[in-house]
Amino acid sequence: MIPNPPTVVVLMGVSGAGKTTVGMAAAALAGVRFLDADALHPEANVAKMAAGTPLDDADRAPWLDAVAAALVAEAPCIMACSALRAAYRERLRRDAPHARFVLLDLDRPALEARLAAREGHFMPAALLDSQLATLEPPTPGEGVLVLDATRPVDELATAVAALALPRVD
Repeated sequence: MIPNPPTVVVLMGVSGAGKTTVGMAAAALAGVRFLDADALHPEANVAKMAAGTPLDDADRAPWLDAVAAALVAEAPCIMACSALRAAYRERLRRDAPHARFVLLDLDRPALEARLAAREGHFMPAALLDSQLATLEPPTPGEGVLVLDATRPVDELATAVAALALPRVD
């Protein structure tokens, strides 16, 4: 085991929670690279989502493999990744066991408002229902930090950046 492995933070939540906005700001504060798991989706997944069809576990499997590989290859980093199911988070931890997970939590009306205002993203607002249905909130023993995503971006970014700093184990 590496004495102080590089830290990776997975900033998770449904579409519109603010993962990219907070992640980019946090990465800048921590001086680490920001990665967006959306960029790792196979073209077929992007086309499926853009057409308004939710992904299933089979669609997500190769994507999760790519996300896990990027977490290992690019550490230290902050990655925006939905990581909606506990099994997905466990899959990422298998390759990146020191990953720290942060859920940006936001209620449905706020998510709807954000998605309605968002431009240029392949994920349509119509898929919010499927995202919320897929989301398995973390259990207390899972070790996921839950942050209220209505807080100002700078406050959220500061909290996430603190997790990305080197560990003193």
